[in-house]
Amino acid sequence: MSEPLSDYQRWSYSIAQPMVDAGEDIRWVPRRLVSSIAIPGNDFYIFDNQLVVFLHYAGNGLGTAKTVSRDPADVKLCRSAFDAVWEFAVPHDEYKPV
Repeated sequence: MSEPLSDYQRWSYSIAQPMVDAGEDIRWVPRRLVSSIAIPGNDFYIFDNQLVVFLHYAGNGLGTAKTVSRDPADVKLCRSAFDAVWEFAVPHDEYKPV
């Protein structure tokens, strides 16, 4: 998360509680905490440690495309980045938007 939060980030934060209540473990990571971690240039989902879906956004936060990869190097990079960032991630109920 860039801080202070953009309007889009505030909106994302504001709609997360019902998902947390349903059991999803949503966490937030201020960018200042992950400066020394290699992170892919786009948001992503990892499925079964075999497939990565990269999400592409416009500057206003609207999704523009998705890229799918089964390349083991992409999967390894994303898995490694996720695990490293997760160490610094703040649970939704503890994160206080700036």
